[in-house]
Formats: sequence, structure tokens, C-alpha cells
Amino acid sequence: MKSEYDFAGGKRGPVVKPGPGKTRITIRIDNDVLAWFRDEVHRRGGGNYQSLINDALREHMSANREALELKLRRIIREELKRAS
Repeated sequence: MKSEYDFAGGKRGPVVKPGPGKTRITIRIDNDVLAWFRDEVHRRGGGNYQSLINDALREHMSANREALELKLRRIIREELKRAS
């Protein structure tokens, strides 16, 4: 190992820039949750646990969107019934 290194041309930041449509963030995830996603990827025969987390979040977003739509439809029906 050299006794001295020259970092004059060095740049701060991630070594690999995220691809288009991706943002690099730092979050804290409970150990058991992260372990579950890693185990799930292993059980499925490979892949990326981060992609699996993205899929789970998208599924949650979609379910909440559908639940909101159902609530709005129910409220509108109730209001229309009262108005008639």
C-alpha cells in the first residue's frame, strides 16, 4: 500500500449513478422486514430485494387508490340517494 495517495481529482457521491427513473435515498428499515425481503428473493431463486420492495410499495399504492375510489363511489351514491 502506498504511504500517500492523491485524491485531488476525486469526486464525492455514489460510485454508480442511479438509472433513469431511480433516486438514491437512505432509509431505515426494521431488520425483520429487510430479512423477509432478502429471504423472499432467495426463496424465489434470485433477483433483487430492492425491486421486491418497490413491487410491494406499488401494490400498496394501487390497493389504497382502489379503496379510495370505492369510498368515493359509496359516498356519492349516498349523497345522490339523499338528494332524490
